[in-house]
Amino acid sequence: MAAPLVVSLPDASWVQDLDPLPAGVHALVWDLRSPVPQPAPEVVVPPYMSPPELLDALRGVPGVRLVQSLSNGYDGVPERLAPAVTLCNAAGVHDTSTAELAVALALAARRGLDEDVRAQAEGAWRPGTRRALADGRALVLGWGGVGRATAARLAAFEVDVTAVGTRARVEDGVRVHAVEEVHGLLAHHDLVVLACPLTERTRGLVDAAFLAAMPDGALLVNVARGPVVDTTALLAELRSGRLRAALDVTDPEPLPAGHPLWTAPGVLVSPHVGGNSSAFRPRALRLLREQFGRLAAGEAPRNVVRAGRAG
Repeated sequence: MAAPLVVSLPDASWVQDLDPLPAGVHALVWDLRSPVPQPAPEVVVPPYMSPPELLDALRGVPGVRLVQSLSNGYDGVPERLAPAVTLCNAAGVHDTSTAELAVALALAARRGLDEDVRAQAEGAWRPGTRRALADGRALVLGWGGVGRATAARLAAFEVDVTAVGTRARVEDGVRVHAVEEVHGLLAHHDLVVLACPLTERTRGLVDAAFLAAMPDGALLVNVARGPVVDTTALLAELRSGRLRAALDVTDPEPLPAGHPLWTAPGVLVSPHVGGNSSAFRPRALRLLREQFGRLAAGEAPRNVVRAGRAG
């Protein structure tokens, strides 16, 4: 009889919620901060939103062949893993929750809800005409699961959406523009939503030239990663009053007390909570059950972002 596939989960609640596990799978608890459990796991699920440095705990642990992240983004992770270890992300798990927050941030910023909250604290009644999402044009940069889910929700608000991805293509009947085209598109869109991964290609993509190409009064929503945006360039536009921003991610992050983004005019900040909602766990459990079942059956894993190499 084949030995069971040993997987580690961040805490006992994950083991409980995954019960019953797929046939041929044995789960144990390891938060990567405590000593390595025995038997050592072949598949490791790190704690959600843990820093990449935590993966240093895998050094010298024999037999680890796959790390299953609970996040979409994986910047800073591959370089901390041994070459033989495969890395999988949680593509699909966060689409619903992050898209929901992207639209919530756009709505709140457009309709001035952040200003209303401050007025409420002062006991001040300040009515006025606000800009709606309806009849606007949104450019969604990053045409993966989060970008597509965001576009679908914006369409329900009567927003015309333009898709931008890594390469030009037609996908499910949607024309997707290549990222190289973005500067020529920006002037025609009053809302830009960033939903792309952080790579060397996207780091600093939203720089002074990108922001200057956006029309007066446009709104930038970032649910991607903070370093996609040049913070200094964004602050200059915010201080001028020309652009507004709603940011779930920042650079630096966490945003330290006293940072100028906290008090810049026209900016709304949430603390990187795009995926961290009640919608996360049931979708993560579905992914883990499927992934463990595939691995135990000798099938290829889903969501591979870096395949391990024999060395």
